[in-house]
Amino acid sequence: MAAFWTLPDFDDHELVQLVHDRASGLTAIFAIHSLHRGPGGGGTRFWHYADPEDAMRDALRLSRGMSYKNAMAGLPAGGAKAVILAGPERHKTPAMLAAFGDAIEALGGRYVTAEDVGMSEADMVTIAARTSYVSGLPVAAGSAGGDPGPYTAYGIYLGIRAAVAHRLGQDSMAGVHVAIQGTGSVGGGVARLLAADGARLTLADIDTARAAALAVELGAAQASADAIMATPCDVFSPNALGAILDDAGIAALNAPIVAGGANNQLAGPGHGAQLMERGILYAPDYAINAGGIINVTLEYNASHAGESCSAEEVRRQVEEIPGRLTAIWRESDASGQTPDAVADAMARKLIGR
Repeated sequence: MAAFWTLPDFDDHELVQLVHDRASGLTAIFAIHSLHRGPGGGGTRFWHYADPEDAMRDALRLSRGMSYKNAMAGLPAGGAKAVILAGPERHKTPAMLAAFGDAIEALGGRYVTAEDVGMSEADMVTIAARTSYVSGLPVAAGSAGGDPGPYTAYGIYLGIRAAVAHRLGQDSMAGVHVAIQGTGSVGGGVARLLAADGARLTLADIDTARAAALAVELGAAQASADAIMATPCDVFSPNALGAILDDAGIAALNAPIVAGGANNQLAGPGHGAQLMERGILYAPDYAINAGGIINVTLEYNASHAGESCSAEEVRRQVEEIPGRLTAIWRESDASGQTPDAVADAMARKLIGR
């Protein structure tokens, strides 16, 4: 593997650390991109990578995205991410999670973790037995915190509505066709909210049974995971893994809008321009999918201050996402810059870079 600091996605990260615990089998990467606005906030991803360099690349890209996401959401948090390298069988043990919690504790508060792909609220509880630098823990009804998925989904839903208004000039989602890639906690939540608004849905997931069950529940159509990006629709909403908007993916798109929750959707620096050249409106991922981090950050800050924060306050802050997206698109329209370039410039100014 090439030295991580020579990889294109290394962006003057403040800390990159590999942790290995022989007893539990834990191997993890911590990447802290920026502490300019506060402790590095970002979830932990538990995933099997065929090539270790892919894990490092993911950690670097995701942590930078968290810096931008937290800054654009106005949160007092820097950006960080952790990746636990799972084996092919994706076997996770309490001992592994305990060792991971000890590694977080050793960072002395520079990193605060939460859920991401492959991790659960129960995993956060296990980690919290070893460190207090954890968010997304179970909370009483009506309080901020807990599973970030529903708040992420709510923000994406609001962002899709804003994109439809900006690009298509429609205030209603009734009859608007949305193709959703990924029907897990986030994608499934987006689908249910859109269905309640009368949107027409096509769903796809690598877990075809999960997509089929949701399609039956919502009266939606189903497409294969390979075909969903080429589905003719009004909005393509990617809510699975990232880097799908590469040359081939963009060429396959048959929608005027891309708006979804997957992190790092653009595979490379020129792909935002390719979307614009095709007349496709893009919602920068870290701007539209900030609902979950808003939830867990408000929970963490309130609990560590001995205070409380309501779910209503979380929703209020999540409801600011459409306004930020609209400001990005208007600046893009006025300047000719791509939405991702506009958003990146705004975020980098906020983190002092």
